Amino acid sequence: MKREDLKIIGNKTDNKNPKWTGAFSVSKGEEVLQFHQSFPEYEETPLANLPALAQKLGVQEIRVKDESYRFGLNAFKGLGGSYAIANYIADILDVSISELSYEKITAPEVTEKLKDITFVTTTDGNHGRGIAWTAKKLGVKAKVFMPKVSTQERLENIRALGADAEITTFNYDDAVRHAKSVAEENGWPLMQDTAWEGYEEIPSWIMQGYLSMIVESVNALNTPPTHVFLQAGVGAMSGAVTGFLANYYGDKKPIITIVEPDKADCIYCTAAANDGELHSVEGDLDTIMAGLACGEPCTIGWDMLSAYADFFVSIPDNIAAKGMRILANPLEGDDHVVSGESGAAPFGFLCEVLGNPEMSDIKEMLGLDSHSRVLCISTEGDTDKESYRRIVWDGEYPSV
Repeated sequence: MKREDLKIIGNKTDNKNPKWTGAFSVSKGEEVLQFHQSFPEYEETPLANLPALAQKLGVQEIRVKDESYRFGLNAFKGLGGSYAIANYIADILDVSISELSYEKITAPEVTEKLKDITFVTTTDGNHGRGIAWTAKKLGVKAKVFMPKVSTQERLENIRALGADAEITTFNYDDAVRHAKSVAEENGWPLMQDTAWEGYEEIPSWIMQGYLSMIVESVNALNTPPTHVFLQAGVGAMSGAVTGFLANYYGDKKPIITIVEPDKADCIYCTAAANDGELHSVEGDLDTIMAGLACGEPCTIGWDMLSAYADFFVSIPDNIAAKGMRILANPLEGDDHVVSGESGAAPFGFLCEVLGNPEMSDIKEMLGLDSHSRVLCISTEGDTDKESYRRIVWDGEYPSV
């Protein structure tokens, strides 16, 4: 790959007083993890270790949080959906979320109060599956809309959990607007994993739900990471994790780099404009990174990223494909990770920067050297198995 195929900028924003910092504190992260630990399906997901690759690429350590094991859903999104719905139930019961557990929210007297509720959302796959999974456990309904580029396999995964799901004729952001309209017309709660002005409480709950995986990660690390690479669609997951890391490490916060597909790089565009406004990407958002194919930034996510992220990157699809292949074919002694298109994007970028001499200026810009300890999060496994095999087995997207 040539240097001009990658876009990277440093954070030039001046957000010294982020509104949402307190929402992603260390204490909140511990509270969220305690809630998720009450689920019978809960198991801490692996933190893969790649020492041979780290040596080959010239850094001290590379660790990859593998969320393909989360709740049997093959992705991390069940964390956000379950925690948001629990908060919604807490409001109905007029209790604190800290008082609720899986046992309490699934008690017959609680599910009886919820039986007529339909939770509505838009998804490119993983979030809708998490909402559908939680709704099934509570015995309530879920209505899920998907953008037009969604695959049949991802649709059927959601339907298998009992949700009423359909692929629309819209791109992701227009599908969100459609879901919002349907929810309002029927008086149903919209459980959307992005925020905009006037709609931030439920998305903040979803984002807080993601904290469990980063709390597990920092607890499992023997030494703090110097660099963290995070993928962004609307910026909800990356914003939550970035906010937590800033709170947890303080002045020793790792260098945080946000990675997006070049066909849906709304966070990068917002950072590049640096004019105090959110910037959208329109069109079909046609990228293999389906979970990141979002054209409008999350207000809460951007609040955290503009304050605490260090770099913003826009990558072509074959970088994500490279990350998938390397994780699927580890060096001797390294852990094996099945990572989907969106899950492998930051890792693929890391490998390209460290392994391609043309990227030496980016390597220097990021401060990557033999002392660097790197953390990535593989947010999904092979959630679209047919696509995964085309990319990893058949080389559909050429190596870079």
